[in-house]
Amino acid sequence: MTQSILFACNMNSVRSPMAAALLRRDGTGDFRVDSAGVYEGGLDPFVEIVMKELDVSMADHEPKSLEGVTFKDFDTVIALTPEAAVEARRYLPHESIEFWDIENPSDERGGREAILDAYRRVRDALSVRLKSRFPDLYKKP
Repeated sequence: MTQSILFACNMNSVRSPMAAALLRRDGTGDFRVDSAGVYEGGLDPFVEIVMKELDVSMADHEPKSLEGVTFKDFDTVIALTPEAAVEARRYLPHESIEFWDIENPSDERGGREAILDAYRRVRDALSVRLKSRFPDLYKKP
């Protein structure tokens, strides 16, 4: 049976596309993953930079809003912002939605390196959380 996972955040521009891309890159087995936002945003250029450091292309990411998502198509919905959790609860029972408290790297202030470090922290935190939450998808065949 195919496991299906949706990651949701505010703008579908930073955390949710990162999580989906990391799972696509590292996961094995039978699964489907997607991402969406409360609002349809545009991919953040810092995401492209820090994901490219891991040889993950974000070129295929097409931002979309939760409004257009068919929630019944997903076994697991993971909200990465409180706003995304509230919006997802409009469509699904509360117990069907997980919330991961992941920092917003776009709140980082400072120079380019400080900002990139914030995005790397989020990328790496998502990677650790994914492996912990979906150990069966990380088992090598």
